[in-house]
Amino acid sequence: MRVMVLVKATEDSEKGFEHSAETQAMMEAMGKYNEELIKAGILKDADGLKPSSEGKRIAFDGAGRTVIDGPFAQPRELVAGFWLWEVKDMAEAVAWVKRCPNPMPGPSEIEIRPLYEMEDLMPGAGG
Repeated sequence: MRVMVLVKATEDSEKGFEHSAETQAMMEAMGKYNEELIKAGILKDADGLKPSSEGKRIAFDGAGRTVIDGPFAQPRELVAGFWLWEVKDMAEAVAWVKRCPNPMPGPSEIEIRPLYEMEDLMPGAGG
């Protein structure tokens, strides 16, 4: 089962990356955690996202397209980073997230979402 593990943004992450001893320690802890995921064969991809102030949204309405410049409101509704994992089930994904160091200086959230597989979209495909 493939899952996207989403690190939710916070007010701190929306300020951008800050070089500090606390940030360095957090990055080192996250690096060790990612190494564990790699050794377990779970991690397929991962990265962090720059603040929404550097992003764009494109709104679709029929044939029309509108470009919206960041920053975007409600940081806790935004994504600051992600992992793409291959796990046996949602319980395994939850267990791994519980082991994760806090990805932010203060309170934070991580969301786990399963990806659609071909058989979810096309009955009879793949088996």
